[in-house]
Amino acid sequence: MHHLHQALRPAARPQSTGRSPLGEVEQAFLALAQGSEPLTFPARLVCDEPDRATWPVDRVRAHLAHPSTRAELRERTWREVVRRARDLGEPWDTVAVAMTVPVLRRMLARLARPAHLERAEVEQEALAAVAVALRTVAADAERLDRELFSAADRAVHRLAYAARRQAVRETDPAAARLDHLCSVPQPEHAEPVDEFTALARAVQDRVVDVDEARLIARTRLNGEPMRLLAAERRVSMRQLYRHRTAAEQHLAAYLKHHLRDR
Repeated sequence: MHHLHQALRPAARPQSTGRSPLGEVEQAFLALAQGSEPLTFPARLVCDEPDRATWPVDRVRAHLAHPSTRAELRERTWREVVRRARDLGEPWDTVAVAMTVPVLRRMLARLARPAHLERAEVEQEALAAVAVALRTVAADAERLDRELFSAADRAVHRLAYAARRQAVRETDPAAARLDHLCSVPQPEHAEPVDEFTALARAVQDRVVDVDEARLIARTRLNGEPMRLLAAERRVSMRQLYRHRTAAEQHLAAYLKHHLRDR
């Protein structure tokens, strides 16, 4: 359907138009479910004692999410939804993706999204991951819905992680040198070096200790808030910032030496 393709296509600047990819898919879904000729689904697949033979797809989705729905019925319904999306195409492609929208909304609400990463871009990434998973997930996999949600979760966390790394590279000299070290071509047959491997080598060379390396990795590379680590280590944030700054100064000198040698 046009709406699904529009929601999944690369967005130039989604926030400038006020459009939400999840919202667009939801609108398309509700149009299918609530029009003059609503798209229906066999109610017996999702309900033990349905009040009619078929239900509109929005009612099916609501029943899927209800805690009283047995796992066996939920699994059977998802298998049929995925089968229709694969075999029949539109409008079942839209229906299958839209079935995940309520869970995706909750998932993205919990995501630690960097401020510079647009919400619309994250929504788009999640929807695209679901659309791909619909075609690639094994038909006999247990809990097909979880496979779809897991694909979306992995995709948005990769996106957020990449955005945090980009921000760190642009704002922190030590992290920039660390990234530079990792991008230097390695000797033939050598294993590729990532940031965490470079930190591990710095620990091995006794440039920083294990706690310092973990502090840098968790806050600079993984984007964890300093306040959480300060509470975890039972020290003040000011003390933890001083500790990290000193460690990064040693790391920067170490990386500068390595880059010069290469």
